[in-house]
Amino acid sequence: MEQSRANPVCAQEALDLLNCVADPSFDQDKCLRLLHSLRECVLNKKVKKFSIADQEPGEVKPSDKKA
Repeated sequence: MEQSRANPVCAQEALDLLNCVADPSFDQDKCLRLLHSLRECVLNKKVKKFSIADQEPGEVKPSDKKA
């Protein structure tokens, strides 16, 4: 189980997609390709749920986004 924490399943694909949508020069086509890549990984690895490493299961943290 410790190995899965060290290298989470589909972590790179998820990180790439998040960075793509956060990029000021947003490229929708690139992000769509990354979304499909993440979806393929999720299906291949049979991922059911993602979680944030320092977040307890079921815990919801407020967004830092200003209104």
